[in-house]
Amino acid sequence: MPDLNPNAAAYANKLRVRVCGVCLQEDKLLLVRHDRTLNNNAFWAPPGGGVNFGETLQQALVREMLEETGLQVTVGRYLFVNEFVEPPLHAVEFFFEVSLTGGSIITGTDPELAADRQLIRQVQWLKIKELQAIPTSDKHRALQHLFSLDDLLGLPDHFGR
Repeated sequence: MPDLNPNAAAYANKLRVRVCGVCLQEDKLLLVRHDRTLNNNAFWAPPGGGVNFGETLQQALVREMLEETGLQVTVGRYLFVNEFVEPPLHAVEFFFEVSLTGGSIITGTDPELAADRQLIRQVQWLKIKELQAIPTSDKHRALQHLFSLDDLLGLPDHFGR
């Protein structure tokens, strides 16, 4: 079993329902660099997070985008679902296209984690070449084999383990 980052212990041994926003601007994709929850490497992924009880997927995504990036968005079309199963972590992630409506980019926080346990380290717009230069193991599965940013919009409806 992989080593769990102690800062990610709040997410262990339960099923998490997550939402993620695919935000494209010109030739760049908005990504968040996290401390790795498993093992010790950094991990790049589209912004997003857990859905709270009573919240729709769209409401959760608007909230998560603001918390993690400081940006206000409108949620667009559903893209795909990814299932991540690597005990002790298990997540079902719904990906949506999002459009910017306001705000200023910041390196945000996860309010459910204490200040000294934050996992978010950086928020950045990346071009496809910059994304491709990141080691495969250091980026979300949905980002691992892209030849263009448009490829992200055409992934199969469901993938994962």
